[in-house]
Amino acid sequence: MQEENQNIDKEFIQEKEEVELIKEETKPVNKKMTILNFILIIIIFVGLLIYMINVDGIENIVDLLHKVDYRWVLGGVICVLIHWTCEMLTLHIPIKRMYPKQPITNSIKVSMIGLLFNNITPFSSGGQPIQAYEFTKTGKRVSDSLSAMAMKFIITQIALVVTTVIVMLFEFNFVKDLMKDYIWVVIVGFAINILAIIVVILAGLKKKVITSLTTPIIKFLGKIRIIKNVDKTIEKLDKSIDNFGRQFKIMKDEKKMVFQMFIIAVIQSFAYYSITYMVYRAFGNYGVGFFQIIPLQAFLLLIMTFIPTPGSGLGAEGGFYILFNSIFKEGTINMSILFWRIYTFYLPILVGLLFLIPTKGKITKPKEEII
Repeated sequence: MQEENQNIDKEFIQEKEEVELIKEETKPVNKKMTILNFILIIIIFVGLLIYMINVDGIENIVDLLHKVDYRWVLGGVICVLIHWTCEMLTLHIPIKRMYPKQPITNSIKVSMIGLLFNNITPFSSGGQPIQAYEFTKTGKRVSDSLSAMAMKFIITQIALVVTTVIVMLFEFNFVKDLMKDYIWVVIVGFAINILAIIVVILAGLKKKVITSLTTPIIKFLGKIRIIKNVDKTIEKLDKSIDNFGRQFKIMKDEKKMVFQMFIIAVIQSFAYYSITYMVYRAFGNYGVGFFQIIPLQAFLLLIMTFIPTPGSGLGAEGGFYILFNSIFKEGTINMSILFWRIYTFYLPILVGLLFLIPTKGKITKPKEEII
Protein backbone atom coordinates (compact mmCIF):
# COMPACT_ATOMS: atom_id res chain seq x y z
CA MET A 1 0.00 0.00 0.00
CA GLN A 2 2.82 2.36 0.95
CA GLU A 3 4.68 1.54 -2.27
CA GLU A 4 1.51 2.20 -4.29
CA ASN A 5 1.07 5.60 -2.61
CA GLN A 6 4.71 6.44 -3.35
CA ASN A 7 4.18 5.61 -7.04
CA ILE A 8 1.07 7.81 -7.14
CA ASP A 9 2.99 10.67 -5.48
CA LYS A 10 5.85 10.19 -7.96
CA GLU A 11 3.44 10.31 -10.93
CA PHE A 12 1.76 13.42 -9.48
CA ILE A 13 5.10 15.22 -9.06
CA GLN A 14 6.20 14.19 -12.56
CA GLU A 15 2.92 15.42 -14.05
CA LYS A 16 3.23 18.71 -12.17
CA GLU A 17 6.77 19.16 -13.49
CA GLU A 18 5.59 18.43 -17.04
CA VAL A 19 2.79 21.02 -16.75
CA GLU A 20 5.29 23.61 -15.49
CA LEU A 21 7.63 22.74 -18.38
CA ILE A 22 4.81 23.22 -20.88
CA LYS A 23 3.97 26.59 -19.28
CA GLU A 24 7.62 27.54 -19.61
CA GLU A 25 7.71 26.49 -23.26
CA THR A 26 4.60 28.56 -24.04
CA LYS A 27 6.14 31.74 -22.63
CA PRO A 28 7.91 32.69 -25.88
CA VAL A 29 4.54 32.79 -27.69
CA ASN A 30 2.93 35.00 -25.04
CA LYS A 31 2.54 38.72 -24.39
CA LYS A 32 5.34 40.86 -25.86
CA MET A 33 6.55 38.25 -28.36
CA THR A 34 3.02 37.61 -29.59
CA ILE A 35 2.40 41.35 -30.02
CA LEU A 36 5.67 41.76 -31.94
CA ASN A 37 4.78 38.81 -34.18
CA PHE A 38 1.36 40.29 -34.91
CA ILE A 39 2.94 43.64 -35.75
CA LEU A 40 5.34 41.90 -38.14
CA ILE A 41 2.45 40.00 -39.76
CA ILE A 42 0.50 43.25 -40.25
CA ILE A 43 3.58 44.99 -41.71
CA ILE A 44 4.09 42.12 -44.20
CA PHE A 45 0.38 42.22 -45.17
CA VAL A 46 0.39 46.01 -45.66
CA GLY A 47 3.68 45.74 -47.56
CA LEU A 48 2.13 43.17 -49.92
CA LEU A 49 -0.86 45.46 -50.56
CA ILE A 50 1.40 48.46 -51.26
CA TYR A 51 3.54 46.36 -53.59
CA MET A 52 0.44 45.16 -55.47
CA ILE A 53 -0.89 48.71 -55.87
CA ASN A 54 2.46 49.99 -57.16
CA VAL A 55 2.98 47.10 -59.60
CA ASP A 56 -0.56 46.32 -60.78
CA GLY A 57 -2.37 49.61 -60.14
CA ILE A 58 -5.71 50.03 -58.34
CA GLU A 59 -7.75 50.02 -61.58
CA ASN A 60 -6.28 46.69 -62.71
CA ILE A 61 -6.79 45.20 -59.24
CA VAL A 62 -10.47 46.22 -59.19
CA ASP A 63 -10.92 44.90 -62.74
CA LEU A 64 -9.29 41.61 -61.76
CA LEU A 65 -11.59 41.24 -58.74
CA HIS A 66 -14.61 41.75 -61.01
CA LYS A 67 -13.40 39.05 -63.39
CA VAL A 68 -12.45 36.47 -60.73
CA ASP A 69 -14.48 33.25 -60.84
CA TYR A 70 -15.94 33.06 -57.35
CA ARG A 71 -16.96 29.43 -57.82
CA TRP A 72 -13.27 28.56 -57.58
CA VAL A 73 -12.90 31.00 -54.67
CA LEU A 74 -15.64 29.08 -52.87
CA GLY A 75 -13.84 25.87 -53.80
CA GLY A 76 -10.78 27.26 -52.02
CA VAL A 77 -12.82 27.91 -48.88
CA ILE A 78 -14.10 24.31 -48.97
CA CYS A 79 -10.51 23.03 -49.30
CA VAL A 80 -9.51 25.10 -46.26
CA LEU A 81 -12.39 23.66 -44.23
CA ILE A 82 -11.46 20.11 -45.28
CA HIS A 83 -7.83 20.81 -44.31
CA TRP A 84 -8.88 22.09 -40.87
CA THR A 85 -11.24 19.15 -40.35
CA CYS A 86 -8.50 16.63 -41.16
CA GLU A 87 -6.07 18.50 -38.91
CA MET A 88 -8.55 18.17 -36.07
CA LEU A 89 -9.35 14.51 -36.72
CA THR A 90 -5.70 13.41 -36.75
CA LEU A 91 -5.44 14.92 -33.26
CA HIS A 92 -8.87 13.82 -32.02
CA ILE A 93 -8.51 10.13 -32.94
CA PRO A 94 -5.44 9.32 -30.76
CA ILE A 95 -6.71 11.51 -27.88
CA LYS A 96 -10.08 9.75 -27.96
CA ARG A 97 -8.31 6.39 -27.81
CA MET A 98 -6.86 7.45 -24.46
CA TYR A 99 -9.88 9.48 -23.29
CA PRO A 100 -13.05 7.82 -24.71
CA LYS A 101 -15.29 10.68 -23.50
CA GLN A 102 -13.22 13.34 -25.24
CA PRO A 103 -15.74 15.74 -26.89
CA ILE A 104 -15.04 16.66 -30.50
CA THR A 105 -15.71 20.32 -29.64
CA ASN A 106 -12.64 20.37 -27.40
CA SER A 107 -10.53 18.77 -30.13
CA ILE A 108 -11.72 21.43 -32.58
CA LYS A 109 -10.79 24.20 -30.15
CA VAL A 110 -7.33 22.81 -29.38
CA SER A 111 -6.65 22.13 -33.07
CA MET A 112 -7.55 25.67 -34.16
CA ILE A 113 -5.52 27.21 -31.34
CA GLY A 114 -2.59 25.09 -32.52
CA LEU A 115 -3.00 26.40 -36.09
CA LEU A 116 -3.12 29.95 -34.74
CA PHE A 117 0.12 29.67 -32.76
CA ASN A 118 1.87 27.72 -35.52
CA ASN A 119 1.18 30.67 -37.82
CA ILE A 120 2.25 33.44 -35.46
CA THR A 121 5.49 31.86 -34.24
CA PRO A 122 8.78 31.33 -36.14
CA PHE A 123 9.28 27.80 -37.52
CA SER A 124 5.71 26.95 -36.33
CA SER A 125 7.19 26.31 -32.89
CA GLY A 126 4.32 27.54 -30.72
CA GLY A 127 1.53 25.15 -31.72
CA GLN A 128 2.32 21.93 -29.85
CA PRO A 129 3.23 23.44 -26.43
CA ILE A 130 0.05 25.55 -26.37
CA GLN A 131 -2.05 22.56 -27.45
CA ALA A 132 -0.60 20.42 -24.65
CA TYR A 133 -1.34 23.21 -22.17
CA GLU A 134 -4.92 23.57 -23.46
CA PHE A 135 -5.48 19.83 -23.04
CA THR A 136 -4.40 20.01 -19.38
CA LYS A 137 -7.35 22.36 -18.76
CA THR A 138 -9.71 19.45 -19.45
CA GLY A 139 -7.85 16.88 -17.39
CA LYS A 140 -5.47 15.39 -19.93
CA ARG A 141 -2.04 14.36 -18.76
CA VAL A 142 0.78 16.22 -20.50
CA SER A 143 2.42 12.91 -21.41
CA ASP A 144 -0.80 11.73 -23.10
CA SER A 145 -1.18 15.00 -25.03
CA LEU A 146 2.42 14.90 -26.24
CA SER A 147 1.96 11.23 -27.12
CA ALA A 148 -1.06 12.00 -29.32
CA MET A 149 0.73 14.89 -31.00
CA ALA A 150 3.86 12.82 -31.63
CA MET A 151 1.73 10.12 -33.26
CA LYS A 152 -0.06 12.74 -35.35
CA PHE A 153 3.26 14.25 -36.44
CA ILE A 154 4.74 10.89 -37.47
CA ILE A 155 1.72 9.81 -39.51
CA THR A 156 1.01 13.17 -41.19
CA GLN A 157 4.65 13.62 -42.20
CA ILE A 158 4.80 10.13 -43.71
CA ALA A 159 1.52 10.75 -45.57
CA LEU A 160 2.74 14.12 -46.84
CA VAL A 161 6.03 12.74 -48.16
CA VAL A 162 4.52 9.56 -49.64
CA THR A 163 1.80 11.42 -51.59
CA THR A 164 4.24 14.08 -52.79
CA VAL A 165 6.92 11.63 -53.92
CA ILE A 166 4.39 9.48 -55.81
CA VAL A 167 3.01 12.50 -57.68
CA MET A 168 6.55 13.81 -58.24
CA LEU A 169 7.54 10.57 -59.98
CA PHE A 170 4.64 10.93 -62.44
CA GLU A 171 5.15 14.67 -63.03
CA PHE A 172 8.95 14.82 -62.91
CA ASN A 173 9.33 15.89 -66.56
CA PHE A 174 6.94 18.83 -66.05
CA VAL A 175 8.81 20.00 -62.93
CA LYS A 176 12.18 19.48 -64.65
CA ASP A 177 11.14 21.63 -67.65
CA LEU A 178 9.63 24.32 -65.43
CA MET A 179 12.51 24.55 -62.95
CA LYS A 180 15.26 24.03 -65.56
CA ASP A 181 18.54 24.94 -63.86
CA TYR A 182 17.02 24.59 -60.38
CA ILE A 183 15.84 20.99 -60.63
CA TRP A 184 18.72 19.88 -58.39
CA VAL A 185 17.27 22.09 -55.63
CA VAL A 186 13.93 20.26 -55.96
CA ILE A 187 15.64 16.86 -55.77
CA VAL A 188 17.67 17.90 -52.72
CA GLY A 189 14.50 19.27 -51.12
CA PHE A 190 12.61 16.04 -51.49
CA ALA A 191 15.66 14.06 -50.37
CA ILE A 192 15.65 16.11 -47.16
CA ASN A 193 11.97 15.28 -46.65
CA ILE A 194 12.59 11.57 -47.12
CA LEU A 195 15.64 11.73 -44.83
CA ALA A 196 13.50 13.42 -42.16
CA ILE A 197 11.03 10.54 -42.30
CA ILE A 198 13.86 7.99 -42.03
CA VAL A 199 15.19 9.83 -38.97
CA VAL A 200 11.73 9.82 -37.36
CA ILE A 201 11.35 6.08 -37.97
CA LEU A 202 14.84 5.39 -36.62
CA ALA A 203 14.03 7.51 -33.56
CA GLY A 204 11.07 5.26 -32.92
CA LEU A 205 12.77 1.93 -33.62
CA LYS A 206 16.53 2.38 -33.16
CA LYS A 207 17.21 4.83 -30.36
CA LYS A 208 20.95 4.04 -30.12
CA VAL A 209 21.50 4.86 -33.80
CA ILE A 210 19.95 8.32 -33.43
CA THR A 211 21.65 9.18 -30.13
CA SER A 212 25.05 8.11 -31.45
CA LEU A 213 24.58 10.57 -34.33
CA THR A 214 22.94 13.49 -32.50
CA THR A 215 24.94 13.58 -29.25
CA PRO A 216 28.30 14.49 -30.91
CA ILE A 217 26.51 17.16 -33.01
CA ILE A 218 24.88 18.72 -29.93
CA LYS A 219 28.21 18.71 -28.05
CA PHE A 220 29.93 20.37 -31.01
CA LEU A 221 27.20 23.04 -31.22
CA GLY A 222 27.69 23.56 -27.49
CA LYS A 223 31.43 24.12 -27.96
CA ILE A 224 30.83 26.82 -30.57
CA ARG A 225 28.15 28.29 -28.27
CA ILE A 226 25.16 27.80 -30.57
CA ILE A 227 23.55 25.62 -27.88
CA LYS A 228 23.76 27.05 -24.36
CA ASN A 229 22.86 24.08 -22.17
CA VAL A 230 24.21 20.91 -23.78
CA ASP A 231 23.18 18.49 -21.02
CA LYS A 232 19.63 19.83 -20.90
CA THR A 233 19.35 19.63 -24.70
CA ILE A 234 20.59 16.01 -24.74
CA GLU A 235 18.18 15.12 -21.92
CA LYS A 236 15.26 16.76 -23.72
CA LEU A 237 16.12 14.99 -26.98
CA ASP A 238 16.45 11.68 -25.11
CA LYS A 239 12.92 12.09 -23.70
CA SER A 240 11.57 12.96 -27.15
CA ILE A 241 13.17 9.85 -28.67
CA ASP A 242 11.72 7.71 -25.86
CA ASN A 243 8.34 9.24 -26.61
CA PHE A 244 8.67 8.38 -30.31
CA GLY A 245 9.58 4.83 -29.31
CA ARG A 246 6.41 4.53 -27.24
CA GLN A 247 4.33 5.84 -30.15
CA PHE A 248 5.71 3.23 -32.53
CA LYS A 249 4.85 0.48 -30.05
CA ILE A 250 1.31 1.84 -29.76
CA MET A 251 1.05 2.17 -33.54
CA LYS A 252 2.01 -1.49 -33.98
CA ASP A 253 -0.91 -2.48 -31.75
CA GLU A 254 -3.34 0.07 -33.20
CA LYS A 255 -3.04 -0.65 -36.93
CA LYS A 256 -6.66 0.27 -37.65
CA MET A 257 -6.30 3.64 -35.94
CA VAL A 258 -3.01 4.32 -37.75
CA PHE A 259 -4.61 3.47 -41.11
CA GLN A 260 -7.51 5.84 -40.38
CA MET A 261 -5.14 8.64 -39.45
CA PHE A 262 -2.99 8.00 -42.53
CA ILE A 263 -5.97 8.19 -44.92
CA ILE A 264 -7.16 11.40 -43.24
CA ALA A 265 -3.64 12.83 -43.48
CA VAL A 266 -3.52 12.02 -47.21
CA ILE A 267 -6.84 13.81 -47.71
CA GLN A 268 -5.47 16.74 -45.71
CA SER A 269 -2.40 16.94 -47.97
CA PHE A 270 -4.52 16.99 -51.12
CA ALA A 271 -6.87 19.58 -49.59
CA TYR A 272 -3.93 21.88 -48.87
CA TYR A 273 -2.46 21.40 -52.35
CA SER A 274 -5.88 22.03 -53.87
CA ILE A 275 -5.96 25.55 -52.43
CA THR A 276 -3.22 26.65 -54.85
CA TYR A 277 -5.05 25.01 -57.75
CA MET A 278 -8.32 26.75 -56.79
CA VAL A 279 -6.52 30.12 -56.76
CA TYR A 280 -4.92 29.26 -60.11
CA ARG A 281 -8.32 28.59 -61.70
CA ALA A 282 -10.11 31.47 -59.94
CA PHE A 283 -8.08 34.00 -61.93
CA GLY A 284 -8.79 32.38 -65.29
CA ASN A 285 -5.65 30.27 -65.55
CA TYR A 286 -5.68 26.89 -67.27
CA GLY A 287 -3.30 24.49 -69.01
CA VAL A 288 -1.55 23.17 -65.89
CA GLY A 289 -3.19 20.19 -64.17
CA PHE A 290 -3.89 19.68 -60.50
CA PHE A 291 -1.26 16.95 -60.15
CA GLN A 292 1.33 19.23 -61.76
CA ILE A 293 0.70 21.85 -59.07
CA ILE A 294 1.36 19.36 -56.23
CA PRO A 295 5.18 18.95 -56.50
CA LEU A 296 5.61 22.72 -56.88
CA GLN A 297 3.45 23.37 -53.83
CA ALA A 298 5.30 20.69 -51.88
CA PHE A 299 8.61 22.33 -52.74
CA LEU A 300 7.20 25.69 -51.60
CA LEU A 301 6.31 24.09 -48.26
CA LEU A 302 9.90 22.93 -47.93
CA ILE A 303 11.18 26.46 -48.58
CA MET A 304 8.77 27.84 -45.97
CA THR A 305 10.08 25.54 -43.22
CA PHE A 306 13.46 27.31 -43.35
CA ILE A 307 12.06 30.87 -43.11
CA PRO A 308 12.38 32.15 -39.50
CA THR A 309 9.54 34.70 -39.64
CA PRO A 310 5.99 34.03 -38.32
CA GLY A 311 4.11 32.08 -40.97
CA SER A 312 7.28 32.15 -43.12
CA GLY A 313 6.38 35.73 -44.04
CA LEU A 314 8.14 37.17 -47.13
CA GLY A 315 9.68 33.76 -47.88
CA ALA A 316 6.25 32.25 -48.60
CA GLU A 317 5.20 35.10 -50.88
CA GLY A 318 8.57 35.21 -52.63
CA GLY A 319 8.65 31.44 -53.07
CA PHE A 320 5.14 31.42 -54.52
CA TYR A 321 6.10 34.13 -57.01
CA ILE A 322 9.27 32.32 -58.14
CA LEU A 323 7.61 28.90 -58.51
CA PHE A 324 4.27 29.88 -60.03
CA ASN A 325 4.85 33.14 -61.92
CA SER A 326 5.56 31.39 -65.21
CA ILE A 327 2.31 29.40 -65.18
CA PHE A 328 -0.04 32.21 -64.09
CA LYS A 329 -1.45 34.68 -66.61
CA GLU A 330 0.25 38.06 -66.74
CA GLY A 331 -1.09 40.43 -64.10
CA THR A 332 -2.66 37.71 -61.91
CA ILE A 333 0.26 36.45 -59.83
CA ASN A 334 0.25 39.16 -57.13
CA MET A 335 -3.49 38.89 -56.47
CA SER A 336 -3.12 35.10 -56.46
CA ILE A 337 -0.43 35.35 -53.77
CA LEU A 338 -2.76 37.51 -51.66
CA PHE A 339 -5.67 35.05 -51.98
CA TRP A 340 -3.41 32.06 -51.26
CA ARG A 341 -2.04 33.73 -48.12
CA ILE A 342 -5.55 34.63 -46.95
CA TYR A 343 -6.56 30.97 -47.26
CA THR A 344 -3.45 29.43 -45.72
CA PHE A 345 -2.25 32.07 -43.27
CA TYR A 346 -4.52 35.00 -42.39
CA LEU A 347 -7.77 33.01 -42.19
CA PRO A 348 -6.40 30.42 -39.69
CA ILE A 349 -5.16 33.31 -37.54
CA LEU A 350 -8.48 35.15 -37.56
CA VAL A 351 -10.53 32.00 -36.87
CA GLY A 352 -8.00 30.72 -34.32
CA LEU A 353 -8.31 33.96 -32.33
CA LEU A 354 -12.02 33.22 -31.81
CA PHE A 355 -11.13 29.92 -30.12
CA LEU A 356 -9.00 31.74 -27.54
CA ILE A 357 -12.21 32.98 -25.95
CA PRO A 358 -12.37 31.15 -22.57
CA THR A 359 -14.96 28.37 -22.38
CA LYS A 360 -15.72 25.74 -19.77
CA GLY A 361 -14.34 22.43 -20.94
CA LYS A 362 -15.58 19.11 -19.61
CA ILE A 363 -12.97 17.24 -17.55
CA THR A 364 -12.24 13.85 -19.14
CA LYS A 365 -10.58 10.84 -17.54
CA PRO A 366 -8.11 8.42 -19.11
CA LYS A 367 -9.37 5.07 -20.36
CA GLU A 368 -7.98 3.06 -17.47
CA GLU A 369 -9.66 5.37 -14.92
CA ILE A 370 -13.16 5.05 -16.38
CA ILE A 371 -15.37 2.69 -14.40
